[in-house]
Amino acid sequence: MKLKSLHDLYIHELQDLHSAESQIQTALPKAIRAARCNDLKTALKNHLEVTRVHVDRLNAILKRHGARREEEKCKGMEGLLAECESMLEHEADEVIFDLGIIASCQRVEHYEISGYGTARAYAEKLGEEADAALLAETLEEESSADDELTSIATMLQSQCDAGPDDDAETEAADRKPARTKTAREKVTAR
Repeated sequence: MKLKSLHDLYIHELQDLHSAESQIQTALPKAIRAARCNDLKTALKNHLEVTRVHVDRLNAILKRHGARREEEKCKGMEGLLAECESMLEHEADEVIFDLGIIASCQRVEHYEISGYGTARAYAEKLGEEADAALLAETLEEESSADDELTSIATMLQSQCDAGPDDDAETEAADRKPARTKTAREKVTAR
């Protein structure tokens, strides 16, 4: 596709978002099954339902512009989801495992937030008020999902023990000799 105008770039961005959301819709059930924390499972299930709404919104916007849904696969999302799938293959304590899932999901959310923010800005510039309103609604939902994941991560982090290295670092800091004065401090003290 040759991008000759802001409108062309806008349609390209919408197609990229559609591809990204479609990939998320396919990948999210695996993360839901793998999650161990009930709050995380619930948040991911809810986001899967919201993702279906996002796909429908993008379909409606693209149809209004007479554009096809997608011309190529969103490679950015493909990479982020590959990282998420790789995370699911690690062995870890339940809490650490769920924190890893959250980290992967938040990378996805941030990608979407960026994409929807850009698309909304293009829609506003192009005078596409109905599109801008739908994109703003989706942007708010993506931000809310990110906030919810942060909240769950904070709760899970409070359950984490200090790692073995944390105790060693504290002991080493306690044994450090007192700091000696620099040459400048010695001159100033005279």
